[in-house]
Amino acid sequence: MNGTFFFETAWLPAGWRRNVRVAVLDGVIREIACGAAAAPGDTRLALVVPGLPNVHSHAFQRAMAGLAERRGPSGSDDFWSWREVMYRFLGRIEPDDLEAIAAYAYADLLEAGFTCVGEFHYLHLSPQGDLYQDPAELALRHAAAADATGIGLTLLPVFYESSRFGGAPPTAGQRRFITDLETFERIVERVRAEVRPSCGRNTGIAPHSLRAVTAPHLTALLTRHPQGPVHIHAAEQVKEVEDCLAFTGMRPVEWLLKHAEVNARWCVVHATHLTPQETAGLAHSGAVAGLCPVTEANLGDGIFPAPAYREAGGRWGIGTDSHIRLDAAGELRQLEYAQRLIRRQRNVLARPDQPSTGASLLEEALRGGAQALALPVGAIATGYRADFLGLDAQHPDLAGRGPDVTIDTWLFAVGRSLIRDVIAGGRTVVENGRHKDRDRIDATYRRTLKSLSQTA
Repeated sequence: MNGTFFFETAWLPAGWRRNVRVAVLDGVIREIACGAAAAPGDTRLALVVPGLPNVHSHAFQRAMAGLAERRGPSGSDDFWSWREVMYRFLGRIEPDDLEAIAAYAYADLLEAGFTCVGEFHYLHLSPQGDLYQDPAELALRHAAAADATGIGLTLLPVFYESSRFGGAPPTAGQRRFITDLETFERIVERVRAEVRPSCGRNTGIAPHSLRAVTAPHLTALLTRHPQGPVHIHAAEQVKEVEDCLAFTGMRPVEWLLKHAEVNARWCVVHATHLTPQETAGLAHSGAVAGLCPVTEANLGDGIFPAPAYREAGGRWGIGTDSHIRLDAAGELRQLEYAQRLIRRQRNVLARPDQPSTGASLLEEALRGGAQALALPVGAIATGYRADFLGLDAQHPDLAGRGPDVTIDTWLFAVGRSLIRDVIAGGRTVVENGRHKDRDRIDATYRRTLKSLSQTA
């Protein structure tokens, strides 16, 4: 976590710079010198960009990737039929299983270019629906997995109390999520005691959604937790919007903007289905839209109105949600490609002041992700966490090209295989594209999947 790094070429907030020497102390960048000379003992990398923040993760869902890609008997598969598969899968997970799955997911995230993650954690109870002796047992397994792999973490315990709008009783598949306010407070207290704020650790709260949290209890949560990140799912599916309209007379984001004092500490996850008024209102609130383009495409959710949101000044970050396919470049590429398909245009999200589509996407994902996780991440700058991606400068697709097209080539042509080395919090965690503890992590994960399959 301490040391010096020498980058032949690095992408700093002011753009590409040559011969950059970076001093790191306790995982934080303390000094940067451009046009410097390398010194003996420096960790040397040829081509470097900042690591990305991942604003939205359900780590346990990594282990069910591929299990919901079969057509159901009704022939009308959607988010809600996928959710039933998820409920059946999570019913068997025990604490050791969860930690093994989270470590596997986090190692994969690091290899994919994400160096910190917002874990939206809603699995609190045992398979029988009982509270563990330590009420934060499962939440803290994510912290253990983050410590083991080296990824930065904002841990977001989820409050979940009902199956649909109006406080309807939970279904059998939801029984492991459910707590009352007092139990939830015990979970949050334990998490905050163990996950102390630092350059790579933070905590927040996550009221799951308006369908899963009643309005009075949302108000109580916000009153009890006046500071720190607040993440919530909203307007992901059309049915959710229709149900919210039927119960409240308002759409989910419309309701939040009017009743919840949404501001810069909020991350509104998905926000897929917005009216023009909601789009402008969410942008003006200062909140971050937590976009998960690959998962949203996999589930058939819809397409976020990114151009209008950005034109209104909105900030957004990238998440991987269900972890169906982990690739930071792939998430940004999917965001842009969805806009191209719906508009039948190219380079939709390139800004007038930044003609590179890749650089435009990366800059905004870094800035919005850092805000959503409330961590000093997303830039190679003094005071920030030392999170660096070492790209393969010798890759054939970069031959003869200057650094100005590196990011576009990474995002749109090569993807995660361009990432060779990853430093997270000043610690080298990935070398030659592979996590340093990959063999042990894979072996434990493999045993876990076999065990879960045998108990199915």
